[in-house]
Amino acid sequence: MAGPTTAERGERQQESSGPPLARRLGRLKPPRVRTIIILAVVLVLLGAGTVWVLYGSSWTRVERVSVSGTRVLTPMQVRAAAEVPVGAPLVSVDTDEIETRLRAKLPRIDTVDVVRSWPHGIGLKVVERTPVLIVQKGGNFVEVDDEGVRFATVSRAPKGVPALELRLSRGSAAASLRRFGEDRLVREAVRVAGAIPAAVARQTATVEVRSYDDILLVLSGDRTVAWGSSERGALKARTLTALMKAAPDARHFDVSVPTAPASSGS
Repeated sequence: MAGPTTAERGERQQESSGPPLARRLGRLKPPRVRTIIILAVVLVLLGAGTVWVLYGSSWTRVERVSVSGTRVLTPMQVRAAAEVPVGAPLVSVDTDEIETRLRAKLPRIDTVDVVRSWPHGIGLKVVERTPVLIVQKGGNFVEVDDEGVRFATVSRAPKGVPALELRLSRGSAAASLRRFGEDRLVREAVRVAGAIPAAVARQTATVEVRSYDDILLVLSGDRTVAWGSSERGALKARTLTALMKAAPDARHFDVSVPTAPASSGS
């Protein structure tokens, strides 16, 4: 008698291996409705608890405001201008609004970073503007930073900061003023002040603007440097340093054309 065919052997093997996959998957029970409800309630409670902790409890309310980075300003001045709502929920504090308020009320502030310090603090990290020039105005002095921004008026000139003088009333100087405007000429003077070698900067009493391309440095000891325009500042700085070493007794230096410098007087 013949044995089972190949098809019959396949059917027997399938029967011995158990029910088909689809039948086994069908036996898996869906999640119980009660379990779903319990999970939903837990999630709702967690969300409500989080909202209450952030907005309703006393655990995350503003209790202190710290200030760092001040040099001329005092922490008290910064805190007063910031008007941080002490007692308010920390999460609700508008840090962008505080930053805008500080920059508007205290122009001496260049940048400020307002950060939340959980669970009870607000931190104000301040960077103040640094004067590179001062402009005398009556009995006071206006401080000018490296971007040409006139940011503060003080009664006493800060030490080591050159004075800016605009001599623009006649001839080409007046034409330069009409063409470029006073703000542009102030920015050119700022660029020159930023390019002066450190050793020379310490001796610079005045940056005198006569026109756009005629800027003069007045140093201690009645020495002068004809700088010209603010262009090629780095080359002029190197040239001036070498020129002053080569002619230490000279009274007048000219680097307005840095490839053809000159010195005179003794």
